[in-house]
Amino acid sequence: MIRNILGDRAIEWTFVVEHLPSGPGRCLDFGPGGSLLATHALELGLDVIAIDLDTSDWRKQPGVKFVHADLFLADLPPGFDVIINCSTVEHVGIVGRYGVTEGRPNGDLEAMSILYDLLKPGGLMLLTVPLGRDWLFEPLCRVYGTERLPRLLAGFEVVVERYYIKNDDNQWMACSRQEATDEQASVKSPKPANNLYALGCFVLEKPDD
Repeated sequence: MIRNILGDRAIEWTFVVEHLPSGPGRCLDFGPGGSLLATHALELGLDVIAIDLDTSDWRKQPGVKFVHADLFLADLPPGFDVIINCSTVEHVGIVGRYGVTEGRPNGDLEAMSILYDLLKPGGLMLLTVPLGRDWLFEPLCRVYGTERLPRLLAGFEVVVERYYIKNDDNQWMACSRQEATDEQASVKSPKPANNLYALGCFVLEKPDD
């Protein structure tokens, strides 16, 4: 059976829902796409802002403030209690993805720095990213391995970390960090059936000042 990443969103969204804190508080959903995670955060009593470059897959969700903007240009108020960063940061700064025309080789790391500053001390980021041997699959995404993953997580305290990989029957299975970052990834198109990588799911905390 050919392995691929079908079902990845079920893993990632379930992880985020599991670890979203209850309100009151403020939540930023970075690059929500077509997910309903912002609505779930709203139902938990959080005030939610969602920011995205792309509006084509955005489902208008009552009560969620949507900001159509580039994170690097947006004027967002700091002090968020939680940031949802679900399968988003790996695309930042890659020309040809989501209308990006100006490349940023370290756009993902720059975005993480901005998001770090937007979190209040003790705030949480719920992060999911593709893992495997470090590679940039232009114009689609980055895959994080032993070199770039630590750079992505730098400055945060890792509260929870989970890793998943497809087995030979094309089923998602829990695995170790080493197994995930050893995966030989392949990203050929936006269609999950054409791609393969492992998944990393993290609860990150901004240290108290």
